[in-house]
Amino acid sequence: MSRVAKQPVSIPKGVEVHIAEHRLVVKGPKGQISVPFHPAVELQMDAGVASLTWAEDKNAQAGTMRALLNNMVHGVSHGFEQKLEIIGVGYRAQAKGKTLSLSLGFSHPVDYLVPDDITIETPTQTEIVIRGIDKQKVGQIAADIRAYRPPEPYKGKGVRYAGENVRRKEAKKK
Repeated sequence: MSRVAKQPVSIPKGVEVHIAEHRLVVKGPKGQISVPFHPAVELQMDAGVASLTWAEDKNAQAGTMRALLNNMVHGVSHGFEQKLEIIGVGYRAQAKGKTLSLSLGFSHPVDYLVPDDITIETPTQTEIVIRGIDKQKVGQIAADIRAYRPPEPYKGKGVRYAGENVRRKEAKKK
């Protein structure tokens, strides 16, 4: 039995959840998200609480669908945010409309095109804040930006998640 799938998902006011054509659709104040819904899992709505039931051999799918539903409800009501830090002399970022321009020590600036449903802000030249309603998309964009220059272990230079602990190595001895 799936422990995750047993937990009900509370639906806040202003959020609608329904299934249309084998897709789970969640609408809220920040937007709308939909994902494919597994046919072996059933959704029941009771006074602001959603619960899932499933066939005995499909409990892994039920846990996955419950986690997706919970993330979607949180996304359309509160949104998701990922912060990145840039560390290194001359490394900086600047958001210009739907483009994020990164100077990361290459011979050219790196321009990252931002999707329509994601917003990227640069409060300072060394901070990047990624916001959106889809948890997977926010995390993937943060990983893509970090992949341009991951933090290196000797000086720690590069793009890292806020609060990320980078293990440092000792320099070569003579």
